[in-house]
Amino acid sequence: MLNITNLDYRVDSRPLFEGASVQISAGWKVGLVGRNGTGKSTLLRLIREDVANPTGESSIRLNQKARLGWVAQEVAATDETIIEVVLAADTERHALMAEADTAEDPMRIAEIHTRLVDIDAWSAEARAAEVLMGLGFTNDDLSRATKEFSGGWRMRAALAGVLFSQPDLLLLDEPTNYLDLEGATWLEGYLRRYPHTVLLVSHDRELLNRCVTHTLALEHRQLTLCVGGYDAWMKLRAAKLAQLESQRTKQEADKAHLQAFVDRFRAKASKARQAQSRVKKLEKMQDITIPLAERTVPFHFPAPKDELSPPMLQLKEAELGYGDDAVILRGVDLRLDPDDRIAIVGANGQGKTTLVKSIAQRLPLMAGECTAPRSIRIGYFSQDQLDELTLGDTVLDHVRRALPKDTSVGKQRGTAAQMGFSHEKVDTKVENLSGGEKVRLLLGLMSMDKPHVLILDEPTSHLDIDSREALIYALNEFQGAVLLITHDVFLAEATADQLWLVKNGKAEPYNGDMDDYRALVAQADRGSSSKAA
Repeated sequence: MLNITNLDYRVDSRPLFEGASVQISAGWKVGLVGRNGTGKSTLLRLIREDVANPTGESSIRLNQKARLGWVAQEVAATDETIIEVVLAADTERHALMAEADTAEDPMRIAEIHTRLVDIDAWSAEARAAEVLMGLGFTNDDLSRATKEFSGGWRMRAALAGVLFSQPDLLLLDEPTNYLDLEGATWLEGYLRRYPHTVLLVSHDRELLNRCVTHTLALEHRQLTLCVGGYDAWMKLRAAKLAQLESQRTKQEADKAHLQAFVDRFRAKASKARQAQSRVKKLEKMQDITIPLAERTVPFHFPAPKDELSPPMLQLKEAELGYGDDAVILRGVDLRLDPDDRIAIVGANGQGKTTLVKSIAQRLPLMAGECTAPRSIRIGYFSQDQLDELTLGDTVLDHVRRALPKDTSVGKQRGTAAQMGFSHEKVDTKVENLSGGEKVRLLLGLMSMDKPHVLILDEPTSHLDIDSREALIYALNEFQGAVLLITHDVFLAEATADQLWLVKNGKAEPYNGDMDDYRALVAQADRGSSSKAA
């Protein structure tokens, strides 16, 4: 299906690929993994020919007549309905249907209708609706104009369109970034059943373990393919490194033995020829090198400066929302203790963000009571805050504003270094930071006040797998309470010991674990979801 041979490619002066080769067969579901900045998205753009083709002996070849599909951008905000936009994504069917209305030649009309039967065109609307509802749209949404939806939902519609069109090679770049856990679970099952080839960039470890047949790793400017999911790749990499370590140890022992003979007998005439032979053997030996592991800068959340007694925060008969006409949750009775680790689950639009914004005191209660000591400090992170960073200002500028005015420059730079920013990076303007670096900056700024509670609303969308694992370690080390909204099952399972379920206007403890909730999601009628903020 896809052949990449001797790929050499640079961005400016930085090499991303050096002689990289791989062959992907039809029907494989391939997870493309690698750290942020290694070139995964660039590889997809090279396959799509969105960037200049590599030169020299490099080649990227797709099977002849194979159809390529990807999510280019969100659906435009127009008067077209969501279902119409998705149906139009199957360009062949769309063109044939349009031609069928105008064709006059009987032979051509017969050809059109034969082809429409071949591609199962008459079931298209039902299939498109199934995809849309799997991604969280309701039956009523299907006839609504695209301009009535937010950018995030129009991006889901774009994903629905490319899934519905079923290209021979489906390219997906972090598709779960704009999906909730329910949508991600549905997508996982859809990709497992997908009849053609998939190349998927994702940092969602559980997704990679559950729905791919092969893992393609981009490391050290090379592409390495192995059978199985992400965990299978990690085992293979560990085995290869262990083998290299063993080979290098043996080589060093052989070198030491040869050198000892040379040093001992070089001056003896009777042994001179043997000594010279061993010198040549030493010179011909190629050193076995072990690739240096790329270091992930850790996250750190300092312990609260003071302790609070339980319950640290309590909601009683609370109504939460955005005004009398937009009450999202009613009768909320929840408490938060100093050592709680809670993941909040529920479909997008049910009110998870409304709940955490109310707890973080970003939204006033519509009714009821929130009891918390005046001294409580709450650190709040959401993806929306990425837009709150000041363009034109550097990392150091943001850190400086968050510290007392009399803080020395050395202390300012030291604080930025603790967040994971090197001496060179602190002077980088925020618009030139990667998504992961912006997340790191916001998390660092959030924790400077040493909060009692960390509230994280989808913190991992821009983090690679290694950074996600660093975040897990930091959260587990944190000596305070954690409230977490995430579609990353691995993160939730590794950090949370309780679940709160937000559904149908209610928010309450869920008596089960993530496996239980995933089973609940698999059986749920997605058509009942609403999309209140």
